[in-house]
Amino acid sequence: MGGRLTLEELRALAEAGEIDTVLSAQIDMQGRLMGKRFHVDFFLDNAWKESRSCSYLQATDLEMTTVEGYQSVNWVTGYGDYVMRPDLATLRRVPWLEATALVICDVLDPKTLEEVPHSPRALLKKQLKRLEAMGLRAMTASELEFFMFRESYEEAEASAFQKLNTFSAYNGDYNIFQSSKEEDVMRAIRNGLAGTDVPVEATKGEADAGQGEINVRYSDALTMADRHAIIKNAVKEIAWQKGRAITFMAKWDTDHAGNSSHIHQSLTTLSGEPVFFDPDAEHGMSKTMRAYVAGLLAHSREITYFLAPYVNSYKRFTAGTFAPTRVLWSLDNRTAGYRLCGENGKAIRIECRIGGADLNPHLAFAALIAAGIDGIEKDLPLEEVFLGDAYSADDRADRADRDVPKTLREAIAALEGSAMLREAFGEEVIEHYLHSARWEQHEADRIVTDFDRRRGFERA
Repeated sequence: MGGRLTLEELRALAEAGEIDTVLSAQIDMQGRLMGKRFHVDFFLDNAWKESRSCSYLQATDLEMTTVEGYQSVNWVTGYGDYVMRPDLATLRRVPWLEATALVICDVLDPKTLEEVPHSPRALLKKQLKRLEAMGLRAMTASELEFFMFRESYEEAEASAFQKLNTFSAYNGDYNIFQSSKEEDVMRAIRNGLAGTDVPVEATKGEADAGQGEINVRYSDALTMADRHAIIKNAVKEIAWQKGRAITFMAKWDTDHAGNSSHIHQSLTTLSGEPVFFDPDAEHGMSKTMRAYVAGLLAHSREITYFLAPYVNSYKRFTAGTFAPTRVLWSLDNRTAGYRLCGENGKAIRIECRIGGADLNPHLAFAALIAAGIDGIEKDLPLEEVFLGDAYSADDRADRADRDVPKTLREAIAALEGSAMLREAFGEEVIEHYLHSARWEQHEADRIVTDFDRRRGFERA
């Protein structure tokens, strides 16, 4: 897989006139790439070591509001700088942008030069270090769903996002002919990502008109999280270049399906041997895997905020739409919150189906891994596998902890009471993200919507 660069290769490409710009970007709380475009000469002289960015990038909402009330960053602290330190292992070409390379940065406190604990990449790395101390490594893959529209982003905004036309007129799930109509965009996405060391396995039509999915090769969790962030940025940029708009909203329209981000997980030894597989065990699930999955189930409600971070995220959880409503594990069953894949084989893994395409991959992976670690450390027993339609399940239905939270408020309450996450992430980190969640709910409660006007303008 091409696309990765060493510093020496970048220097040679710069001298040959093939690269003149380097994007130096951190991952923000929403999972976006945020940073600067450096002239390649300055990057090679200085910025490859470090650069600076405003600390508010790790304390804003989707609209870049300077939200008051954060303890780590506020008007009293003066919104000073954080250090952006490039992780040179992530340096790569960006084929869909002219003469451009990209590097992902860690975010450091300028006084201590320690990673800012609430920054998403630091949070994930902390959980991976916990696994490493146990002799384990996390492997993940996230599947991203999205809708593509005939309108451009500019046209969509000019119409106040009303009466948008999905690129296809009918459900094209797995339909080759239908997906051929959008191949101009999808081929550019596949080839562009392949050229930047994001190994795309396939794209396909998904379960509604205009919906698509992109599948990427399994990888270690940090690499996959970085790739996930790059994918979302790339898909939007390439679609924009082609005059189309794409959304990763969890639920962009009442009558259309939601956008998921299913997350596949397994563990290996540090040398790469699969840990989840036991050929002599039921379903091929090792003792470690059973405990890990038990941890996911035990803490699923507590970690839901990191899988569904916005008010809109919870509108996706509707029965009969392939989005889960129950915290159950099952075999190859798309109605359950957790699906066992690769049964009785070395590729055995657990798929979390709760997350939406609006999640931050670094935060989501970190939360899932923390829950799994807790299951392993406490040797939690795994309940019996659920069989059947999880949407209409009667057994275990009387337990409130079996329901995926129905609202952001529910998820906030579950996060607030999570002793596991407070220990795994740290008290200050959890309070940081609780503040972010409460602000999101506050804004949704405050702002008058089109729904309000349509329902009450005349009738109320």
